[in-house]
Amino acid sequence: MVRPGPLGPPALRQGRYLVITGINRETGKPLDGWAHVVQSLQVIFSTRIGARIMRRLFGSAVPGLLGKNLEPSTLSAFYSAIIIAVELWEPRFSVRRITYPATQNSTANLAQGIFGFKLEGDYRPRALQGDFTVDQVKTAYF
Repeated sequence: MVRPGPLGPPALRQGRYLVITGINRETGKPLDGWAHVVQSLQVIFSTRIGARIMRRLFGSAVPGLLGKNLEPSTLSAFYSAIIIAVELWEPRFSVRRITYPATQNSTANLAQGIFGFKLEGDYRPRALQGDFTVDQVKTAYF
C-alpha cells in the first residue's frame, strides 16, 4: 500500500509539487495543466463582479462591457478588465500581450456581435504552491 505523503498521493505529484486538478465544466472529466488554466480564465471573464454569493469580489468587469459599441475606449476598457481580472484571480498565468486576431474578428462577425481576442502570457503551473517560475509562454483564444 502506498501512503500519501505531505503533498498528497504519489499519482498527484509532479516532482515535489502537487498537480492541481479540476473538473471540466462541460464533460465532468478531470482537467489539469494548461487546460485547467484556460477554463479558469473563461470562468473569470464570464463572471460579473458581485455575482457569486460567497465570493462577491470574484469575477471581472468584462460582462459589463458586453453590448457596448466597439470603440477605442471600449477596447481599452476590455484590456484593463482582462488584465486586472487575471492578475487578481489566476496566479498561474500572467498576461504579456492581448491581440484581436483579424481572422476571428471579420466584419461579418463584428456585425453579429461576435468578438474574439488572444491572450499571450507566462504559464506558471506551480504558482498556487508559491513557485512563480515561468514554465513556458502560452496562448489562449477567447
